[in-house]
Amino acid sequence: MAVDQDAIGTELPPVQLTVDAGRLRFFAKATGAPVPVEDAPAVPPTFLFSIEFEQPDPFAWLTRIGVDLRHLLHGEQSFAYHSVAHAGDTLVATPRIADVYTKKGGTMEFVVKDTAVTRADGSQVADLRTVAIIRAPEASR
Repeated sequence: MAVDQDAIGTELPPVQLTVDAGRLRFFAKATGAPVPVEDAPAVPPTFLFSIEFEQPDPFAWLTRIGVDLRHLLHGEQSFAYHSVAHAGDTLVATPRIADVYTKKGGTMEFVVKDTAVTRADGSQVADLRTVAIIRAPEASR
């Protein structure tokens, strides 16, 4: 099933998360990074990617636009940083679908999601870009 081009520009519900030191220790352990020990440790740069996973169904946005998750691949992740976040900061991830396109004669669809991460006061932390690849069912065999 082709992803509808009308999805481009769709703003998705924001996700809010107050970062605590325990969550940062768990993330560090899961990723093999050094465990932060100071009182207000800096948020590891890739931690920001995990904010949107705090909602009950973090992939609902894909299924709503017609993506069969059995054919989903994570294609790319990029970050543009504006400031460092710390434990205690309340962060807000505000995602939107930036682009939808196909390649390889339509056997691969790409959905680009841009997410602005700010503090609760609106100050910028980072801009994230995620590219999801959906393989056509016949290409997945």
